[in-house]
Amino acid sequence: MSVLGNLLWFFCGGFFSALGWFLAGILWSITIIGLPVGKQCFKFAALAAWPFGKEIVYGGGAGSLILNIIWMIITGIPMALESVILGALLCITIIGIPFGLQHFKMAKLALMPFGAQIIYI
Repeated sequence: MSVLGNLLWFFCGGFFSALGWFLAGILWSITIIGLPVGKQCFKFAALAAWPFGKEIVYGGGAGSLILNIIWMIITGIPMALESVILGALLCITIIGIPFGLQHFKMAKLALMPFGAQIIYI
């Protein structure tokens, strides 16, 4: 079932969500200091392309907190707003609710990507 959900997701909007993460990763990777942030963005671009069958576990310490604050100010808020708006629009219909919930999962991730781990279920 997750394969079908992932295919529908990718062709009905997941591509654009993954593209946003990928572009953010490229922009962060321009500098040496931003390489760890860019690596995280590329990891989450793959999650944004195929989110069904995966969960996100949040954790981390003080270093993750500092990076999350910097991330949120520079990149996180616009990416989270994109996911929240798309999620709300998709939740209008019954068929779109699973896709909207995936966008809400990506919105939370867009605010706190550091210290987050992807778990395959």
